[in-house]
Formats: sequence, C-alpha cells, structure tokens
Amino acid sequence: MFLKHQIIVVGCGSMANTWIDYVLQRDSAEIVAFVDVHLETAASMAASKQLQVPVYSDLGEALAAHQHVNLVFDVTIPAAHKQIVSTALQANCHVFGEKPMAESMKDARELLDISRNIGFTYTVMQNRRYNKQIRALRSILANNEIGHINSIHADFFLGPHFGGFREAMDSPLILDMAIHTFDQARYVTNADPVSVYCHEYNPSSSWYKGNASASCIFEMSNGVVFTYQGSWSAEGLNTSWESDWRVIGSKGTAKWDGFHLPYYEVVDETKPTDFFRPVIRKEAEDTYSGHEGHWGCLDEMFSALEQNRKAETDCEDNIKSMAMVFAAIESARTGKKVFIEAIC
Repeated sequence: MFLKHQIIVVGCGSMANTWIDYVLQRDSAEIVAFVDVHLETAASMAASKQLQVPVYSDLGEALAAHQHVNLVFDVTIPAAHKQIVSTALQANCHVFGEKPMAESMKDARELLDISRNIGFTYTVMQNRRYNKQIRALRSILANNEIGHINSIHADFFLGPHFGGFREAMDSPLILDMAIHTFDQARYVTNADPVSVYCHEYNPSSSWYKGNASASCIFEMSNGVVFTYQGSWSAEGLNTSWESDWRVIGSKGTAKWDGFHLPYYEVVDETKPTDFFRPVIRKEAEDTYSGHEGHWGCLDEMFSALEQNRKAETDCEDNIKSMAMVFAAIESARTGKKVFIEAIC
C-alpha cells in the first residue's frame, strides 16, 4: 500500500513558498520538518503555513529524527546545494532541488555520481520548460513546420534589483538565470551542446558585483547554432523572463516573444519566387493542459517518482544544461571556444 511521501524542506526563504503550497494541495505528500540555518526563519515558515512540525538548523539532525522521510526539497542558495543534496541522497532520500544543480561542474558531477551509485534520484527545478507557449514552440519544431532547424536565437534583457546573494555572485546572469534559457534551447531543439564561445562583461552602470551581461554562441549536436544575448542590468524595453526567441529553419521562421503563443511564417510554395519569397503566417496551437511553471515541473517530478522512472529534469539530463553554463564561464575566462565534452 502506498504511503504518503514524507518531505523535509531545506531552506525557508521566499523561494520555498511555491514548493510548500504545492505540497499542501497534494494528497500523496506531507511536510514533516523544516530546516534552515536560521531556526527562527524555519519556525516562521511553519507558522505561516499553519503546520505543526519541528524545525531544525541541520539536515542531518532532521533526517535522524524522521526515519520514514523519503524526499528532501532543497530550496537553498546555490552554494549550499552540494552539501544538502549529498547529505539527503546518502540518507537514502530522493531530492527535488532548485536550480542550479550545483555551484561548479565538479560538484555537479559528484552529485550525479552519488545519485547513480546510491540509486536515489536528484531532480532539478527547470520551471520554464513548463509553459504552454514553449511547449507550443517545441511542437512547431518537432512537427517540421519550419523545416530543418538552422539556428535558434534568444535575447534576454531585464533590470531586476534583487539585492542579496545574486548581486554578489561572480557570474550572476549565466550561473543563476541563463541556465533556464540554455535548458530551454536544449528542450525545444532536442539537441545537446557541443561547444561555446562566450564574452561576459559587466556594464559600468551595473549594480552587480560580477558580470551581469553576456553574449554566447553555442554549436549543438544536430548542427544547430544557438546564440544567446543577455543582461540583468538593462533598464527599459525589457524582454520577457522567458526571453525573446527566433528559430530559423529551412522552410521558414518561428517567433516567440515569451509573452504570447508563438507564430511562424513559411514559404508559400504556391506562389512564384520573387526577390523575397512570399510567406504564409501560421499561429501555434495551444494544446498543453498541464500546470505551468513550478507546479508543472513538480507534477512531473512526483509522477516520475511514483512511476519509478527518471523525471524530465533529472540530474542525468540537467547536467548537460549545467555544462553549457560552466563552459560559457570558462570560455569567457579564457577568451577561447570551449568544447563541452572537455568539461564533462
């Protein structure tokens, strides 16, 4: 008989709210403890959710006190991920964690090895895959609507004033945000990265300590070129958090602004060729009926766990998106093209 998933939530900042709210509506799961380095933060979170559960400042202590826990939520800052995830996996718990998978490629590989060796899963939150618009874009490409994909381009320009750890990071844009866009590029093209050239920089007007802007050129496994232009210190005329996308194929081009459903234009083969070939505009179909964002990703995480399979964003897959991040940072540091196989 299936019993409820017993969950320890580690990290009780604002980021944890969505995760906790999701569990509270799920009959098959319950939160049994909160962990935070600041006990008062953990106690405040428990009280705000009206949960009468114990709080701890150390995950090991919490795991020792709750022998039937099978799942840990890691909603901590990136610097804590390796310790939290490895502790949970080695205690025979599955882990659902916030991105990025780890703070370095070395740490990411170690966590993947632990997951493989122990046989418990580590699944990473990539909530931006769970969006009806990006699912529609992927369908356009998968159905060969614009022909063979030649290149894919993403522009990301926002000016968020977070405060806190992001503004102190060395590579805040690439490490904390571009992982989403890189992962989306893999998702929509069904391709993996081969190499990257990246120029990373920090505008003089930036309020970030580290490089808040970057330009990247990736070569992908199916011959597609993926370009990324981004900044987290761009005031005005902001793009969507989903980026502004253009995908160029052999028969036409698809466009997604990150706000609305994508559309595409393909060559009208019924018309005579002119200086510019005539095209037909077509709208994407909205066929995705699942939850969007974090809840959509959590749906997939729980479904995979209960079906004893790897989730779409399991660390086995997510490490490829992480490789794009750290290869881009390495390219920016050296000024050279980096082959991603070399850092994996």
